[in-house]
Amino acid sequence: MRGRNDSGNSKPVVLCCVMIVCLCLLFLYFSGSNGQAGSTAFEYGTKFSRSLGWGSDDGSEESIFGTGDADDVKPKSFLVCDDRHSELIPCLDRNLIYQMRLKLDLNLMEHYERHCPPPERRFNCLIPPPHGYKVPIKWPKSRDVVWKANIPHTHLAKEKSDQNWMVEAGEKIKFPGGGTHFHHGADKYISNIANMLNFKDNNINNEGMLRTVLDVGCGVASFGGYLLSSNVIAMSLAPNDVHQNQIQFALERGIPAYLGVLGTKRLPYPSRSFELAHCSRCRIDWLQRDGILLLELDRLLRPGGYFAYSSPEAYAQDEEDLRIWKEMSALVERMCWKIAEKRNQTVIWVKPLNNDCYKRRAHGTTPPLCKSGDDPDSVWGVPMEACITPYPEQMHRDGGSGLAPWPARLTTPPPRLADLYVTADTFEKDTEMWQQRVEKYWSLLGPKVKPDTIRNIMDMKANFGSFAAALKEKDVWVMNVVPHDGPSTLKIIYDRGLIGSNHDWCEAFSTYPRTYDLLHAWAVFSDLDKRGCSAEDLLLEMDRILRPTGFAIVRDKGTVIEFIKKYLHALHWEAVAAADAEPSSESEENEMILVIRKKLWLPEAGSHT
Repeated sequence: MRGRNDSGNSKPVVLCCVMIVCLCLLFLYFSGSNGQAGSTAFEYGTKFSRSLGWGSDDGSEESIFGTGDADDVKPKSFLVCDDRHSELIPCLDRNLIYQMRLKLDLNLMEHYERHCPPPERRFNCLIPPPHGYKVPIKWPKSRDVVWKANIPHTHLAKEKSDQNWMVEAGEKIKFPGGGTHFHHGADKYISNIANMLNFKDNNINNEGMLRTVLDVGCGVASFGGYLLSSNVIAMSLAPNDVHQNQIQFALERGIPAYLGVLGTKRLPYPSRSFELAHCSRCRIDWLQRDGILLLELDRLLRPGGYFAYSSPEAYAQDEEDLRIWKEMSALVERMCWKIAEKRNQTVIWVKPLNNDCYKRRAHGTTPPLCKSGDDPDSVWGVPMEACITPYPEQMHRDGGSGLAPWPARLTTPPPRLADLYVTADTFEKDTEMWQQRVEKYWSLLGPKVKPDTIRNIMDMKANFGSFAAALKEKDVWVMNVVPHDGPSTLKIIYDRGLIGSNHDWCEAFSTYPRTYDLLHAWAVFSDLDKRGCSAEDLLLEMDRILRPTGFAIVRDKGTVIEFIKKYLHALHWEAVAAADAEPSSESEENEMILVIRKKLWLPEAGSHT
């Protein structure tokens, strides 16, 4: 064992002092009001929050919101992200995939699935709007025209010029309503589908019995946009692929849309959510992996649901298309689907109403039925399976979903409430309670909101969807978000004729920046506190999602509200109103309401990271 002499005793002390000085300098650098020297385009992490211990994994039970005292640390400012990140989607960032050297199977579309940055790689900056950004055109005009400056990408106008997706028109981009398979307009195409199904007056809503639609590979979502006039709402789905910005265009137009892909994971929607699935030239290999992607659609379709498929395989006569059609026809027959109608370039299959056909299949028929222990409503990060999801016994006996037609469906207690052990009385009281709460919200918004001010809304913790139901008389749509680790209430939301997604608010949402006019956060921050995730990260994510001049309504504990108020200046937000909420049995502490508006700001020179 080597001995020590006295002359070496001072070295550890000196090193320790140097390290302390360095750490102090780093803290001042990252949390200061400027912090610009030596910055790069990739400043990662929630440095400020971690320096205060927020979002740490040290097992501490102390609230991340502190005591709410005025003496708590108050952030002065956030840096502005580089212009290159004005369209950043943190969990769908291709640069992140390259930097982390993720080994993904491109054939399975894994590179289009969610891959979120670890905390140390998160951007701690405000996403700037593009140069020349304008307040979006209001609905319903926005369905047909948007400002080019807001989404300065015109490659789709050139690439799809013969299909009438979109057309450049000076400082605007116009949407004639065309698509890859419906060059002459989505309205005529939709009417044709209704005619094929013998719906009354060629109305796709089938007297209120067809309400929710999944449009796979939606392009700029003209199909979904034109369904709205028939009181039908579509979840328009497309990946962030070679047709970049298609979902961004959809949301800019005020059309419901979500960034997602049929890859290896289940889509974030519960079983039996849609009356119709649609694919128009969506370029999906439905036969791969024993038909696993088609079986995912089967999981999502209601009893008697339809799949409308417009593609060369349905009509072309070359050898390859004939082979695909033959194999696809055999697959759907084994899945117990039947052809409802086949006309010209479109085929529509219909799913059975009960389990009888599944029971009649010969032993060993593929695809098999899913195992009895499989939960078809467990979707967040869950791999797809190449199996058929049978109906629960009650749904099998009923021979259908048992849902009322729209609009009565919105307020009628759905049968699947029983899955959650929720009574009709509880459901009705929840609906009434949120009607009153929404009325109070709009009174607080007051003169700030005109009938066309708000179009795209996100309810960040939607429960049964009663917040969205209370907005039925307003010309808006709501993305109802349900926490992935809570009760499976999203199926109730879909059964009400609304749409939404599962999500984990410790991560970024799958949408572009500046896509929502109003965010509603009821107890979202308190839930985050229990999980030890960063509240600062969530504020930055809300700012990313929110359009300039858009609103956020936060309903939470008083300590949460005081915490958020300290960030208003740093985020370029302003408080519009604050009020005490009515007492709630669901909260241990009295809640408060804070209404916020995001300012329209442009980045200053030298403020970028």
